[in-house]
Amino acid sequence: MSVAEKSVAKPFAFRFSRGLSVALSLFVMLPLLSACGFNTIPTREEQAKAAWSEVLNQYQRRADLIPNLVETVKGFAAQEREVLQGVVEARAKATQVQISPEMLSNPEAFKAFQEGQSGLTGALSRLLAVVENYPDLKSNQNFLALQAQLEGTENRIAVARRDYIEAVRLYNTSLKTLPSMLWAKFWFTGAEPYETFSIAEDKMSVPQVNFGTNSGG
Repeated sequence: MSVAEKSVAKPFAFRFSRGLSVALSLFVMLPLLSACGFNTIPTREEQAKAAWSEVLNQYQRRADLIPNLVETVKGFAAQEREVLQGVVEARAKATQVQISPEMLSNPEAFKAFQEGQSGLTGALSRLLAVVENYPDLKSNQNFLALQAQLEGTENRIAVARRDYIEAVRLYNTSLKTLPSMLWAKFWFTGAEPYETFSIAEDKMSVPQVNFGTNSGG
């Protein structure tokens, strides 16, 4: 090998050796980083985002049931125009407020979302209250099918909300407790606590959908 070739080979060998050393160091350090909580924040953040996506999915499922519900009630109780219109407007308002996972640390946006869903809950409560005045509506097969779907959706909403609340609790806690809080301070500097539901569960959920079928009425 010539002198020129040797002069080229040495820097290359040095760079290769240095790169290999860095790679080996990272390989050794990764388990240590994991053990000391480095992965805790991003892992719990992704879990909270996934839980939020399920919350949105279930609320959307409820919103999708409403047009058919309104049309069914209208077929038996067209005179309840004010109540029916209230549900339609509340649904429109609730579905206009969308929160992406990136907005979960925004208290104003989260509050608007809660208020929209709470408004829809109230409108549905008023609609379901008038059903008791229409025996034929309570026994309608389409209405009974909607009952089963709405009850199932409310159960899924409750589960999704519970899972989200717990995921956010774990994520927010990781930002305030050792050792993960050190990574939040020096590495994940953009990590912020997520908002969670503050309205009582009984005020957020739609009342039990019965239509008198369980009481013989």
